[in-house]
Amino acid sequence: MKQNELPMSSRLPYLVRAMHEWITDNRQTPHLVVDASVSGVVIPLQFVQDGKIILNLSYSATQNLTMSNESIEFNARFGGQPHHVVVPTQAILGIYSRESGQGLIFGEQDSIPPEPVPPDAPPDSTSDSTAAGKPTSRGRAQLKVVK
Repeated sequence: MKQNELPMSSRLPYLVRAMHEWITDNRQTPHLVVDASVSGVVIPLQFVQDGKIILNLSYSATQNLTMSNESIEFNARFGGQPHHVVVPTQAILGIYSRESGQGLIFGEQDSIPPEPVPPDAPPDSTSDSTAAGKPTSRGRAQLKVVK
Protein backbone atom coordinates (compact mmCIF):
# COMPACT_ATOMS: atom_id res chain seq x y z
CA MET A 1 0.00 0.00 0.00
CA LYS A 2 1.32 3.43 -0.86
CA GLN A 3 1.92 5.78 2.00
CA ASN A 4 -0.84 8.22 1.01
CA GLU A 5 -3.45 5.50 0.27
CA LEU A 6 -6.06 4.66 2.86
CA PRO A 7 -7.61 1.19 3.11
CA MET A 8 -10.94 0.94 1.32
CA SER A 9 -14.11 0.83 3.38
CA SER A 10 -16.66 -1.94 3.20
CA ARG A 11 -18.75 -2.02 0.04
CA LEU A 12 -21.72 -3.57 1.85
CA PRO A 13 -23.55 -0.36 2.91
CA TYR A 14 -23.23 1.00 -0.61
CA LEU A 15 -24.64 -2.19 -2.11
CA VAL A 16 -27.53 -2.23 0.37
CA ARG A 17 -28.44 1.39 -0.44
CA ALA A 18 -28.21 0.72 -4.18
CA MET A 19 -30.37 -2.42 -3.96
CA HIS A 20 -32.90 -0.62 -1.76
CA GLU A 21 -33.19 2.15 -4.34
CA TRP A 22 -33.43 -0.30 -7.26
CA ILE A 23 -36.10 -2.43 -5.56
CA THR A 24 -38.09 0.66 -4.55
CA ASP A 25 -37.79 2.24 -8.01
CA ASN A 26 -39.30 -0.94 -9.44
CA ARG A 27 -42.28 -0.61 -7.09
CA GLN A 28 -41.36 -3.68 -5.09
CA THR A 29 -40.81 -4.21 -1.36
CA PRO A 30 -37.22 -4.32 -0.05
CA HIS A 31 -36.64 -6.82 2.75
CA LEU A 32 -33.47 -6.89 4.83
CA VAL A 33 -32.11 -10.16 6.28
CA VAL A 34 -30.40 -9.52 9.62
CA ASP A 35 -28.25 -11.65 11.94
CA ALA A 36 -29.96 -10.86 15.25
CA SER A 37 -27.02 -12.16 17.30
CA VAL A 38 -24.62 -9.40 16.23
CA SER A 39 -23.75 -6.89 18.94
CA GLY A 40 -25.59 -3.59 18.55
CA VAL A 41 -28.71 -4.98 16.83
CA VAL A 42 -31.81 -3.41 18.38
CA ILE A 43 -34.98 -5.23 17.32
CA PRO A 44 -38.04 -6.75 19.00
CA LEU A 45 -36.62 -10.16 19.94
CA GLN A 46 -39.97 -11.97 19.83
CA PHE A 47 -39.85 -11.78 16.01
CA VAL A 48 -36.42 -13.43 15.68
CA GLN A 49 -36.43 -16.91 14.12
CA ASP A 50 -33.33 -19.13 13.95
CA GLY A 51 -31.17 -16.16 14.98
CA LYS A 52 -32.37 -14.04 12.05
CA ILE A 53 -35.04 -11.48 11.37
CA ILE A 54 -36.40 -10.19 8.08
CA LEU A 55 -37.30 -6.51 8.10
CA ASN A 56 -39.54 -4.69 5.63
CA LEU A 57 -37.51 -1.63 4.56
CA SER A 58 -40.19 -0.02 2.41
CA TYR A 59 -40.87 3.66 2.99
CA SER A 60 -44.48 2.82 3.84
CA ALA A 61 -43.42 0.39 6.60
CA THR A 62 -40.71 2.58 8.13
CA GLN A 63 -40.41 6.08 9.49
CA ASN A 64 -37.21 8.13 9.63
CA LEU A 65 -35.28 5.52 7.62
CA THR A 66 -31.56 6.31 7.57
CA MET A 67 -28.96 4.12 5.88
CA SER A 68 -25.42 5.17 6.78
CA ASN A 69 -22.14 3.33 6.35
CA GLU A 70 -22.33 2.20 9.99
CA SER A 71 -25.97 1.18 10.38
CA ILE A 72 -29.56 1.22 9.21
CA GLU A 73 -32.02 2.84 11.61
CA PHE A 74 -35.75 3.43 11.48
CA ASN A 75 -38.96 3.43 13.47
CA ALA A 76 -41.61 0.81 12.73
CA ARG A 77 -44.51 -1.06 14.26
CA PHE A 78 -44.23 -4.71 15.21
CA GLY A 79 -47.48 -6.31 16.32
CA GLY A 80 -48.96 -2.82 16.57
CA GLN A 81 -46.26 -1.62 18.98
CA PRO A 82 -43.78 1.11 17.96
CA HIS A 83 -40.08 0.21 18.02
CA HIS A 84 -36.84 1.94 17.13
CA VAL A 85 -34.73 -0.47 15.06
CA VAL A 86 -30.93 -0.36 14.74
CA VAL A 87 -29.06 -2.72 12.42
CA PRO A 88 -25.26 -2.33 12.38
CA THR A 89 -23.82 -2.90 8.92
CA GLN A 90 -21.97 -6.05 10.02
CA ALA A 91 -25.33 -7.67 10.93
CA ILE A 92 -26.73 -7.37 7.39
CA LEU A 93 -26.91 -10.74 5.65
CA GLY A 94 -28.84 -9.68 2.54
CA ILE A 95 -31.47 -7.54 0.86
CA TYR A 96 -34.08 -8.75 -1.61
CA SER A 97 -37.43 -7.95 -3.19
CA ARG A 98 -40.38 -9.68 -1.54
CA GLU A 99 -42.23 -9.87 -4.86
CA SER A 100 -39.49 -11.18 -7.17
CA GLY A 101 -36.92 -12.64 -4.77
CA GLN A 102 -34.19 -10.73 -6.61
CA GLY A 103 -31.49 -9.22 -4.45
CA LEU A 104 -28.13 -9.86 -2.84
CA ILE A 105 -27.00 -12.16 -0.07
CA PHE A 106 -23.73 -11.05 1.46
CA GLY A 107 -20.76 -13.06 2.66
CA GLU A 108 -17.91 -12.24 5.00
CA GLN A 109 -15.87 -10.73 2.17
CA ASP A 110 -18.53 -8.04 1.64
CA SER A 111 -18.55 -6.74 5.19
CA ILE A 112 -14.83 -6.80 5.94
CA PRO A 113 -12.49 -4.81 3.71
CA PRO A 114 -9.79 -7.05 2.22
CA GLU A 115 -6.29 -6.84 3.60
CA PRO A 116 -4.02 -4.93 1.23
CA VAL A 117 -1.50 -7.05 -0.66
CA PRO A 118 1.97 -5.58 -1.10
CA PRO A 119 2.80 -5.14 -4.80
CA ASP A 120 5.91 -7.32 -4.49
CA ALA A 121 4.14 -10.20 -2.69
CA PRO A 122 4.09 -13.58 -4.46
CA PRO A 123 0.71 -14.79 -5.72
CA ASP A 124 -1.33 -16.53 -3.03
CA SER A 125 -1.70 -20.19 -3.96
CA THR A 126 -4.70 -20.57 -1.65
CA SER A 127 -6.72 -17.72 -3.13
CA ASP A 128 -8.64 -20.05 -5.46
CA SER A 129 -9.76 -22.42 -2.72
CA THR A 130 -11.45 -22.33 0.63
CA ALA A 131 -9.80 -23.34 3.87
CA ALA A 132 -11.23 -26.83 3.40
CA GLY A 133 -9.43 -27.16 0.08
CA LYS A 134 -12.59 -27.05 -2.03
CA PRO A 135 -12.57 -24.75 -5.03
CA THR A 136 -14.72 -21.68 -4.76
CA SER A 137 -17.37 -21.00 -7.33
CA ARG A 138 -16.50 -18.18 -9.67
CA GLY A 139 -19.77 -18.53 -11.56
CA ARG A 140 -22.99 -16.72 -11.05
CA ALA A 141 -23.97 -15.96 -7.47
CA GLN A 142 -26.85 -17.94 -6.05
CA LEU A 143 -29.61 -16.19 -4.10
CA LYS A 144 -31.67 -18.04 -1.55
CA VAL A 145 -34.93 -16.48 -0.39
CA VAL A 146 -35.26 -16.61 3.38
CA LYS A 147 -38.80 -16.36 4.69
